[in-house]
Amino acid sequence: MNGINKVLVLPNGVLLKNRIVKSAMSEALADEHNNPTQAQIDLFAQWSVGGAALLITGNTPVDRMHLEHAGNFVLDAHSDMKQVSALVAAAQSGGAKVLVQLAHAGRQTPEAINAHPTSISNVKLNLAGYGEPVPATEAEFGIIIKKFVHSAKLAQDAGFDGIEIHAAHGYLLSSALSPRINTRTDRWGGTLENRARLALDVVRAVRAAVDPRFIVAIKLNSSDFQKGGFDHAGSVEVAIMLQDEGVDFIEISGGNFEEPTAYQHTSKNGSTKAREAYFLDYAVAIKAVLNIPLMVTGGFRSANIMNDAIENGKTDLIGMGRPFITEPSFAAKLLNGTIDKAPAIEQDFPPADTLPRGAVLSWFCAQLALAGKTGQPDLSLSVIEGHESYMQQIKITTDKWIETRRQ
Repeated sequence: MNGINKVLVLPNGVLLKNRIVKSAMSEALADEHNNPTQAQIDLFAQWSVGGAALLITGNTPVDRMHLEHAGNFVLDAHSDMKQVSALVAAAQSGGAKVLVQLAHAGRQTPEAINAHPTSISNVKLNLAGYGEPVPATEAEFGIIIKKFVHSAKLAQDAGFDGIEIHAAHGYLLSSALSPRINTRTDRWGGTLENRARLALDVVRAVRAAVDPRFIVAIKLNSSDFQKGGFDHAGSVEVAIMLQDEGVDFIEISGGNFEEPTAYQHTSKNGSTKAREAYFLDYAVAIKAVLNIPLMVTGGFRSANIMNDAIENGKTDLIGMGRPFITEPSFAAKLLNGTIDKAPAIEQDFPPADTLPRGAVLSWFCAQLALAGKTGQPDLSLSVIEGHESYMQQIKITTDKWIETRRQ
């Protein structure tokens, strides 16, 4: 049995039937009250029968005033738990396990949602559309930790198999790790141990509050890829700290909104290996210090590269996102050998430097919305058309969200 077909038993005893994971993608398909819609539920039903062992929801905020997008599904005291349970049932209907990815956007909360979001410091995001953040107080850190715990307990009650805490891509827990963003001089800033305190306290509190068989995972940057930011050496050290707190696996990614490394694409030039699995080299050093499973997300497409990564102990789980949008059942075909490569439509796109910023990501988000609402994507849509469609969708969704809060 080759690498991706092998079962994996997590530290808490939960068995994953293979090594393929649908990593988190921002579905942004929630209604104006931030509850899952039928479109989102239908998407997860498609993915569940698609062959992957594990599905992870898109960014699911624990605080509805700190969203990554107005269309985020939120899990808190105001959530419609009937809809949440329907999402869980759909995600598990085909035999997959499902985690909800819990997050707090921090300074990456759009200004239209919150003009002055709570962050680790007052360092503003260097992009248009984001307001001046306000540094969290000691009391607010306690509230934030309690919100993660409350959301985790709601997830357990709803039937999720576990949660993934989002400490990557520049959101609150990620920015706390960055010496470039975290300029605090109290116990939440300065040394790496202090900068890791928020993520560690969240993990510790969640782990203590949920059942031992409930999966607790975390997503961590291998590096921010920014001068003065959270670097690879720090990532290795934090991974060890997280392991000591009882997480069941760590997912490795990289970058943030200002340096969107995790969302890059490359056209057909250079070697396949160079284009694929762009965080794998960083993961090797992290894998070497861990006794728990590691998941690497970003760029995997070829079965032989995935199998090689697993067989040679570079990673334990393969995280993919975009292929699930263009072909929801590709994982089953990859596992049974019908295909030897996941869909890689982005390799036919124009080079990134010839497109508007974020256009490729927007195209995939537009396709995800189409797939949820109509049952399938429209691959004839150009990158620019998809980008413009998604920008319009964001505006409509945000306007509707704002209007709901005025009522």
